[in-house]
Amino acid sequence: MPVRSVRGGRSTEGMVMLPGGDFLMGAEDKEGFADDGEGPVRRVRLKPFLIDTCAVTNTDFAAFVDATGYVTDAERLGWSYVFAGFLPAVLRRGAARPDRTPWWCAVPDAVWNQPEGPGSTVTERPNHPVVHVSWHDAQAYCRWTGKRLPTEAEWEYAARGGLVLKRYPWGDELDPGGIYRCNIWRGRFPSRNTADDGYSGSAPVTAFEPNGFGLYNMSGNVWEWCADWWTTHHFARETLADPKGPATGNAKVIRGGSHMCHRSYCNRYRVAARSANTPDSSSGHAGFRCARDLDIRQ
Repeated sequence: MPVRSVRGGRSTEGMVMLPGGDFLMGAEDKEGFADDGEGPVRRVRLKPFLIDTCAVTNTDFAAFVDATGYVTDAERLGWSYVFAGFLPAVLRRGAARPDRTPWWCAVPDAVWNQPEGPGSTVTERPNHPVVHVSWHDAQAYCRWTGKRLPTEAEWEYAARGGLVLKRYPWGDELDPGGIYRCNIWRGRFPSRNTADDGYSGSAPVTAFEPNGFGLYNMSGNVWEWCADWWTTHHFARETLADPKGPATGNAKVIRGGSHMCHRSYCNRYRVAARSANTPDSSSGHAGFRCARDLDIRQ
């Protein structure tokens, strides 16, 4: 499928309509993280909606910036997080690093169109997912296209591709028949990535086989922002209709995992896995895809 090029307005190019209905959300998986609020499994009912088949690309985001002059949070703040292994020594040396995740470097002027900081470019990655975009940035892009971010429930329903309580968008086995189905960290994290799946960093948005709904890279590649504020408290007593999460909060939900995820540390490329970040945060492994309400007049 060719990578789409979006325009401002209400185009549905590059989207698919999902029928909604009831599905089982969450997991009580032995490989999961109960403290992340993956469970309990609960029944959710969704209206039909539209969702992008792919994450928003560098080409897509460039069109938005060119048309609007938009300035991202990372550009305004003057820095963003980049994986140390992607950096030249001059940028890696002396970079501020979080105590708990020292493989991340705070790199001045690391932004969406120079994702590894000064001297880097997305010229050779036009159809890779845009990164170094905050939740605010994703919201701004969605408004420009006449779309919105998916709710967490919509995201998980879409990622499941019609399968029921499976671990991944394609089933329960990570590499069925020895075939790689997603872009994650292969090898020993964080010191050695074999890139056996073909990619040491991000992959094109149409890499790997799509799921049963025709959606690409719902596991791995880049984390994807959702509309919801983060909570770990869910209710399973009755069917939830179009849940939208808490009314307020401190962090927004991100789903899907990324090319930085490894079973030994961040086994969150499973369909039910979840995490969160503050809405002004950005990094070299987080992007987004858009959704849209179904226009019944169409």
